[in-house]
Amino acid sequence: MASVKAILYRSKKKADGTHPIALRIIKDRKPAYLYLDWIGNKYWDDTKSKVKSSHLSHKRLNNLILKKLTQADDLILEFESNNRFYTGASILKLVKGNRKNISFFKYAEEYIEELEKTNKHSRASSDKARIKRTKEFTNNRDIAFQEIDQAFLKKLRVFLIAKHQSSERSVLNTYVVIRTIFNKAISEGIVDQKYYPFGKGKIQIKFPQTLKIGLSEDEITAIENLELKTGTTIWHSRNIFLFSFYLAGMRISDVLKIKWEAIQNDRLYYKMNKNSKADSVKLTSKILSLLSHYQKDKRSNTDFIFPELKKANLKDSKDVYNKTKTATKKFNKYLNELAQLAEIDKKITCHIARHSFGNIAGDKISPQMLQKLYRHSNLSTTIGYQGNFIHKNADEALDSVLNF
Repeated sequence: MASVKAILYRSKKKADGTHPIALRIIKDRKPAYLYLDWIGNKYWDDTKSKVKSSHLSHKRLNNLILKKLTQADDLILEFESNNRFYTGASILKLVKGNRKNISFFKYAEEYIEELEKTNKHSRASSDKARIKRTKEFTNNRDIAFQEIDQAFLKKLRVFLIAKHQSSERSVLNTYVVIRTIFNKAISEGIVDQKYYPFGKGKIQIKFPQTLKIGLSEDEITAIENLELKTGTTIWHSRNIFLFSFYLAGMRISDVLKIKWEAIQNDRLYYKMNKNSKADSVKLTSKILSLLSHYQKDKRSNTDFIFPELKKANLKDSKDVYNKTKTATKKFNKYLNELAQLAEIDKKITCHIARHSFGNIAGDKISPQMLQKLYRHSNLSTTIGYQGNFIHKNADEALDSVLNF
């Protein structure tokens, strides 16, 4: 049988120093939490699992705790008596009460919390920013799901473009977040399908094709040949960029997580962070030469090759994410300096390594092999991506017409 207890969840903390009073249910060793209110650490009695009398609202808070504890216990007893399946999370959703009245932004907060708890920090960060701008559009007023109709979304688009100079793609990304939250709320029975503002005859999300520009062979060579002082940040940033490029544009988040133990017999064995695909690839002489510069800092076989995550708390996925994000910003800053030194008239970022590999590969490599190198799950994704860089047939067609 599940256990129910009120605790002060000290792992969570607001800027004002308060922690949430949480109703915790543990079932099958899996904990689930429901936040009831927030108080300072000094006001919580761990022994009695209640708010101390020194808090001005201790009576109200303790009554709330008792009420929710009783509700949870009664629900668990009911499910157990009728042999009905349940989880701690499902019980807590029922304890929350009438979910039909939950507002859009309140539900959006829960959505972001779920992303954080499942270690999807990058998505949580970007989606949180888009929700924040949507709330700004409402003058920070909380709204019901039913208020988000086609007219609302069209006005939101105008606001984002006029106030924040958002691109069409950025607007559509905001729509995607709203749509995701709507779909989740509909699946939980919080909002009726008839209020769904997306789909045929309503707001449709169709992303415009973006122009992907990569570096040429000459430009990559120019970067390789730059004389940079060994050990400097710009030198290291170049190494990271080239390492990514040499491995078909491996994502920086994956590059920084590579450990020495992943290299065996001049092959790299790794698992991609984005889709957890495991693979191995032969390390070329260029890669091995680059890696030799980092051998002196190797502390053990389980040590990271590159320094950015050496001091990260690997048990804290948020810390790993933050350090990776900070490192990426640093690299991008110095990559712009590299572009100037190499006299390259293009903006270079870490992601351009992937575009550059695609541009140079062109139609030299079969789509099936590129799919393996890119670690794409579907061949159609590879074909669509590579289509950005294959212009030979179109160029020859133009020449055949204009060559007179």
